Amino acid sequence: MVLRREPTARQLRLGVELRRLREAAGLTAVEAAALLGVNRVQISQIESGLVGVSEQRLRRLAAQYGCTDLKFINALVAMATDRTRGWWEEYRGLLPTSFLDLAELEHHANCLREVAILYVPGLLQTEEYARAVFSARVPELGHDELELRVQHRMGRQRVDIPYQAVVHESALRIRVSGREAAKDQLLQLLELSEADNVTVRVVPFDLDGFAGAASAMTYADGSVPRMDTVVRDVPHGSAFIDTEAQLSAFRTRFRKVEVVSLDAERSRDFINRLMKEL
Repeated sequence: MVLRREPTARQLRLGVELRRLREAAGLTAVEAAALLGVNRVQISQIESGLVGVSEQRLRRLAAQYGCTDLKFINALVAMATDRTRGWWEEYRGLLPTSFLDLAELEHHANCLREVAILYVPGLLQTEEYARAVFSARVPELGHDELELRVQHRMGRQRVDIPYQAVVHESALRIRVSGREAAKDQLLQLLELSEADNVTVRVVPFDLDGFAGAASAMTYADGSVPRMDTVVRDVPHGSAFIDTEAQLSAFRTRFRKVEVVSLDAERSRDFINRLMKEL
């Protein structure tokens, strides 16, 4: 079997979950290999995302590990057998893999929840806003790579699952480009917030009880809660977080930010007032 040179985040996640199951069962890789009738290297390669695993072998592993959560096992099987080649594959080798991994995560998510403090969320950005954000990168991007990133960001906006964004007033007021571009961005927020699957809530500066400035995140709901993922920006791309303790903490963070935000209707009124100021 040919080894993958660069497993995707989704492939890596499958391997991580299988390793967690094995460790929860108190088995070493050598012991797991013996139960399955393979060698330790194969177990290591599966857990590292370097090779795939068939449905039959995955279910055997889950049984050997004593996992009885059928919904979770089915979620792993779906991940292992998925052969989707999404639109983001057009950018493989052209953009950093974290861009592709994020698009794939959003494609497979059941729901997306986002907290944005400094920038309008990527899924809600206008093309001009996105171009201004990428143009500010240091070192500066070349024209072709800049345009590829803008095109990719616009492609991500095909997501049609439930999407909830809590956006701080600072993100709405910071002009990453000119006045007209800022007005266009606010108008797009209003238009998108009217979609059945989109909810936009605002946290104004003068609202009491907000201490969540460090809570920026994208929370992607998986097919089962154990398969949820949090994405956070880091200096060189995106960090994918998936341990249960961290997921629980970020679910709590989102609720705390959401509860102090304006409801959807008042948020639209607030955005309208900001537009009139421009």
